[in-house]
Amino acid sequence: MERKVLIVDDERSIVDILKYNLEKDGTRAICAYDGTEGLRLARSEDPDVILLDVMLPGMDGFEVCRTLRAEGNNVPIIMITAREEETDKVFGLELGADDYITKPFSMRELIARVRTNMRRAASMLPQQPGSDADILRAKDLVIDRARRTVSRDGREVELTQREYELIKYLAENPGKVVTREELMSAVWQYDYFGDLRAVDVAVRRLREKIETNPSEPQYVITKRGAGYYFAD
Repeated sequence: MERKVLIVDDERSIVDILKYNLEKDGTRAICAYDGTEGLRLARSEDPDVILLDVMLPGMDGFEVCRTLRAEGNNVPIIMITAREEETDKVFGLELGADDYITKPFSMRELIARVRTNMRRAASMLPQQPGSDADILRAKDLVIDRARRTVSRDGREVELTQREYELIKYLAENPGKVVTREELMSAVWQYDYFGDLRAVDVAVRRLREKIETNPSEPQYVITKRGAGYYFAD
């Protein structure tokens, strides 16, 4: 099955380098040089991963990401930024990006992240309903590990692959306080260079989707100074 990556960046020299290395790795690269074209290709080409620059002419990367998530498109998005401002990185994650990488970056690191996100996206494909052993239940929350779905009050909750992996990992360890470092290793599965705020952002987004009142969570609870745990 062909793997496809959509590259959205207005710096043609960077796009050319990314395209060359991705195709050398056996991945088809589709290219766009502005946000509007990137959004169109994201909708029509159904890529496995999107490499999305923040600074784009017209519609910027943040708006592209926001639009795709609002449409229910959960394709893995890796934001690319040349900025050092930490708020840009956090803002991208808040909008639903799965990952970010800052220019200049090593091609080896970028390829590794693309591969990881592709594997996770492939694992999220719909499966047949699971047996009772595949089902995790807590109050009105149901996690079907075979179908890789989460339902609340009988209705499926739309989660990104990262959010699903996060709730599944916590629910498989009910009552256990899990550190941010452990979650980063288990859910992200690669070195995030010590930036653990991605975990906090993912937890916050997850709570907004599964909790009745995200400020008073029933499921994903914060253990101050330690991490998070799942309360069943």
